[in-house]
Amino acid sequence: MGIATSAASLDLLLTGWVYFNYRLDIGGYQFLEHIEWVPQLGISYYVGADGISLPMLLLGAIVTFCGVLVSWRVDERKREYFAFMMFLAGSVQGVFAALDLFMLFFFFELAVFPKYLMIIIWGSPKTREYGGMKLTLYLFIGSMLALLGALAVYSGSGLRTFDMLQLEKAGFSVDFQRWWFVALFLGFGILSGIFPLHSWAPDGHVAAPTAISMLLAGVEMKVGAYAALRVAIVLLPEGARWWAPWILVLATINVVYGALIALIQSDFKYVIGFSSVSHMGLVMLGFASLNREGLTGAGLQMFSHGIMTALFFAIVGMVYDRTHTREISQLGGLFKLMPWAGTGFIVAGLVSMGMPGFSGFIAEFPIMMGVWQAAPWAAMIAVLGVLITAAYILLVVRRVFFGQANAEYASLNLNIHVQDKIVIALLVCVIILLGFFPSLMSPLIQSGMDRVLTLVGGA
Repeated sequence: MGIATSAASLDLLLTGWVYFNYRLDIGGYQFLEHIEWVPQLGISYYVGADGISLPMLLLGAIVTFCGVLVSWRVDERKREYFAFMMFLAGSVQGVFAALDLFMLFFFFELAVFPKYLMIIIWGSPKTREYGGMKLTLYLFIGSMLALLGALAVYSGSGLRTFDMLQLEKAGFSVDFQRWWFVALFLGFGILSGIFPLHSWAPDGHVAAPTAISMLLAGVEMKVGAYAALRVAIVLLPEGARWWAPWILVLATINVVYGALIALIQSDFKYVIGFSSVSHMGLVMLGFASLNREGLTGAGLQMFSHGIMTALFFAIVGMVYDRTHTREISQLGGLFKLMPWAGTGFIVAGLVSMGMPGFSGFIAEFPIMMGVWQAAPWAAMIAVLGVLITAAYILLVVRRVFFGQANAEYASLNLNIHVQDKIVIALLVCVIILLGFFPSLMSPLIQSGMDRVLTLVGGA
């Protein structure tokens, strides 16, 4: 536990140093490391960071640190638990930093192993086997599609290299890009919860222990979206332009469908699980817009949603650990008994609803601007998802934290621990800080997305 906390703290400190020492005036990829690994096949350990990957690296470090803190009370097989968590966190950071396509896929696959084990060993007894197996099978399907696409790109380039900076200049034919874009985008996009291959996400989140739910929804889903952007859209820009209308359709369904299903859930954790599916649809909408506003908003949304959903799942875990139920009908009046948790959930809810002053607003507004330019009909439908989000958030807040308290909990001590308070305070501060000072991140993301726009031409 101490080693895991020290490692997560060091990761957060180093990532923060890299983030704030990035030279925006220079732009591009910085902090590069390049070591030949299998030169005969064009494989190398090649890592770096730009305006898109740096916020994701910071997100991974923050959520990992918070995940370790909320796991201090894990009693069963502590060493294995924290070892697998660090394994998972390391693979995630590897994807965000990789500039070699083989290395990106390598780290992408590494994450499957610890996710599965942590769910089936430490997850919810009722659903862990089903949730763990479903998540793994879906992600393996995505991995196979992504692998086929990566091999096609490697062979079709004629360069005999997996260096993504070189592959950007390969000049693939239009037909090649249109065919293989689907394999790469869907292969990686399954991990982001894209409709109709999204159903692993709520079941996987619910089955997982609290910290892994935070990492799955807060960071892992961003890994899928990030890889879809970095590999499919950047390397095959003509394919992105060709398929953008269809991605808009699927993403719009994501937003509205996920919100509607969240609205009718009776399980506290399932509400947040389907909410994640809905909000990831906004990220895909921003990608499909292929314009500056939409892409910048998508980058902000990935970070904002990662922090928000980590806070949501942390609080759901705190409530469950003390009440031993996730049934909304059996909860109520918890704000008086758990004021920290109630305040944190309300703040996360305001972010989810896109309220001004919070990070959700500065992410969702540019997405809607970008989508309106590309397809006004998609923006008008997606706004319904925002309205439905407000409905289920307000209902959950009223039913869980206000109203008549369950007499069974009145005599219990439901106070949360110091570590939990640190997690809530840290995540809330990040949400509010970004909401009031978007300039801390938006110029950085915009610089990275401008490079993407140069490659795709800007639809």
